[in-house]
Amino acid sequence: MQIIEINDFDAPELDVYARLTENQLLNRENPEEGIFIAESPKVVERALDAGCEPLSVLVERKHIAGEARNVLARLDDVPVYTSDFEVLTRLTGYHLTRGMLCAMRRPPAKSVEEICRGAHRIVVLEEVMNPTNVGAIFRSAAAMGMDGILLTKGCSNPLYRRAIRVSMGTVFQIPWTFPEGEFEGSQAVETLRRLGFTTAAMALRKDSVPIDDPRLCNEDKLAVILGTEGDGLADTTITGCDYTVMIPMAPGIDSLNVAAAGAVAFWQLGDPKNRSRDR
Repeated sequence: MQIIEINDFDAPELDVYARLTENQLLNRENPEEGIFIAESPKVVERALDAGCEPLSVLVERKHIAGEARNVLARLDDVPVYTSDFEVLTRLTGYHLTRGMLCAMRRPPAKSVEEICRGAHRIVVLEEVMNPTNVGAIFRSAAAMGMDGILLTKGCSNPLYRRAIRVSMGTVFQIPWTFPEGEFEGSQAVETLRRLGFTTAAMALRKDSVPIDDPRLCNEDKLAVILGTEGDGLADTTITGCDYTVMIPMAPGIDSLNVAAAGAVAFWQLGDPKNRSRDR
């Protein structure tokens, strides 16, 4: 390992941890040049398992021989910047989870066809803008046997540091993509239908069917569509879907947070064959 003691806060090689915004790192205009930050040894390990390329590491000194040891052993020739807890907190502006950050190359984007090929349960997120919600949805989708996730352009990027952390690294375990071209409302529904999926919009409407409707579980290929926080799905999306689905609520309560609703939906509608008691 190339252990490098931090003695210059202004060193350009530390910009990724201290001075660049997440939008600058992810580089929306040239995503193939994008970088993301994985936080904590467990999350970094999951990113490495998924084939992500590490560029450098920032780690609290005591964790080099501690919690980060096994991960660092996998990082031949990758610079490892280190110092004590107080120095790293001053540098980054926040406490590091388990004392470790890793700058990594953004993986190549997948196509919608790649995500959907062989899949039986797909999640579609429409304008879900909160990275905490996106991360929580990924974690639930991976745990409940969903096969992949498609996100419209207005969604928060799953590679934002907070989304990665909340997902516990499952953003590297379940395939996902931002579809190219028009993928909003009725266009998204038509794309899914062309790929053989029945579509289920999660929304509170008079014509909504309860989430335990047996027809839903009997669908061979089902896309579960969740909408933005507050406003929910666009009318054009709901109108175009094969089903409008609701989660029955107790009296006086009209809805759940989108991440909580997703967890319930994935448990009920996910593919049981993708779940294992031993996982």
